[in-house]
Amino acid sequence: MTTFNSDQESWRVFQIMAEFVEGFEQLANITPSVSIFGSARFSSEHPYYALAEQIAYQLSEAGFSVVSGGGPGIMEAVNKGAFAGPSQSIGVNINLPNEQKPNQYQNLSLNFKHFFVRKVMLVKYASAYVILPGGFGTLDELTEILTLVQTNKIQKIPIILVENSFWQGLLDWFKSTLVSQNTIAATDLDLITIVDKAEEVPQIIFDFYENSEIKTGQNKLFNI
Repeated sequence: MTTFNSDQESWRVFQIMAEFVEGFEQLANITPSVSIFGSARFSSEHPYYALAEQIAYQLSEAGFSVVSGGGPGIMEAVNKGAFAGPSQSIGVNINLPNEQKPNQYQNLSLNFKHFFVRKVMLVKYASAYVILPGGFGTLDELTEILTLVQTNKIQKIPIILVENSFWQGLLDWFKSTLVSQNTIAATDLDLITIVDKAEEVPQIIFDFYENSEIKTGQNKLFNI
């Protein structure tokens, strides 16, 4: 039977607070930025890797700091593309023994012990979210972002899915099952834009903000 020491649990709260404080201090001035998500499992030879690198480079050229989870696969491609451009390449890394190691293409590299702190940092300061093909972790990030926007916990900003052939089955299921069973509204699907080409991503973001200023402050996540 597992027992918990109350003093240890109390100190854990301070450790979590310290991670939030460090993240807020480091990331508060990076905006405008775009957070990009995707699988850690794609090799550098995979077409999705090349696509992620192109998207990140074009966003960096367009003046956006680019934020990824800091690891391998799509995350590495994102940081590599941004690193080659003029804007900041940022990695929000998670400490996983014998697993994720920060990639080498980061102007700013942060490390977190707690997944939920890291997820806040990936969401809080973004002016747009770009989601490339991925697995459970990517799906978790996508559905959490959709939930936060749907419930008005964060402001509505572009949520862009990349690669129609990968995502269309999921979107069809959203429509045929979730909408038909009234677990989401049909209008909730309007939160998502799907693209296939790298150059479409910055254009969609600029079109979204055409009549408003690109965010220079934080997204209002939980009124933090």
